[in-house]
Amino acid sequence: MSSWRYCNPVDLRFGNGVIDQIGSVIGGRRYLLVTHPDAPMLKWRERVIALAGEPVATIDGIEPNPSLQMLESICARFGALADQVELVVALGGGSVIDSAKFLAAGHLAFEPTRASLEGGADLAQPAWPLVAIPTTAGTGSDLTKWATIWDPATDRKLSLNRDDLYARVALVDPDITASLPWSMTLATGLDALSHALESLWNRNANPASRRHAVSAAREILLALPQLREDPSRTSARTSMALGATFAGLAFSSTQTALAHNISYPITLKHGVVHGIACSFCLPEVMVAARGISPDCDAALAEVFGGLDRAPERLRSFLDDLGVVSTPAQMGIDRDEWIAIVRDAFAGPRGRNFIGTIDGFPEFPVHDPSSQGAR
Repeated sequence: MSSWRYCNPVDLRFGNGVIDQIGSVIGGRRYLLVTHPDAPMLKWRERVIALAGEPVATIDGIEPNPSLQMLESICARFGALADQVELVVALGGGSVIDSAKFLAAGHLAFEPTRASLEGGADLAQPAWPLVAIPTTAGTGSDLTKWATIWDPATDRKLSLNRDDLYARVALVDPDITASLPWSMTLATGLDALSHALESLWNRNANPASRRHAVSAAREILLALPQLREDPSRTSARTSMALGATFAGLAFSSTQTALAHNISYPITLKHGVVHGIACSFCLPEVMVAARGISPDCDAALAEVFGGLDRAPERLRSFLDDLGVVSTPAQMGIDRDEWIAIVRDAFAGPRGRNFIGTIDGFPEFPVHDPSSQGAR
């Protein structure tokens, strides 16, 4: 029997109203609050401050897909406060939590953190402790040790990966997600579904990650259609938050795989939101994954009620949600698509994938107007 190791050190606290534990979690320490400026977040910011006291500073100018340029500006503005900070509280989605990890890693010093991110000397000091309060159900950054940072100037996606960037505490409160618009609910929910499925067809999969991934996918496949019909449905919000949490636990052990590597240039060059960019081709990726790992096949069959028609069932699910289904719909022509797929198989996440490019179907298999991907 092969050996495997599973470890996630985050103190995970889940449930409606769990945000009210923030005062005891911070325990009077001086904290930096990183969050969104959006109006729906204001009451949650006020709740955190009412329970934990005033922060040393509030950083609320976080952009989607946090860039080196944005982070450099933040560090320049707030760096002088570093001596006053004892921990960082991230109240937001993946962009906020990833930005908070970057700021915590370098103690608001940009250049050393950038150098470490790009393979230079490691940072001299451990990261500030991080408390994560996710406001979306999808990115999983509250349960992982890495942060995705973008460099649009050079068309690069970078990853900061450190053991001390696991959140010390994650407060996952489904109530916070109740005000999310459908577009964000869909994109972040599909990101979570991608995390779940990508951890199944993954060379790093293990029994624990597979069990979390199956539970995640089932919750998400049930909840997203319900939220499309009624975004205020409390039980579906709880299911989505639970599914995203299970997915975070799954891929915190395995990392992602091919579909995520495919997504990076689509987001960078075509501006497609991450959750759509990494999920639209999941049925085709599944075709390339079937028949290679009995454990993966069994897990996919459990999720989709059988293996033979699983890709078609997933494609129907995405179509019903209005997700784009072809590269052309995102402005990607055939030659660019071929290059994206080939580069993705060679990329670091693509190398986690159990399948091969020879098994990847001509894309999109369901569109008779297409001439294929290879």
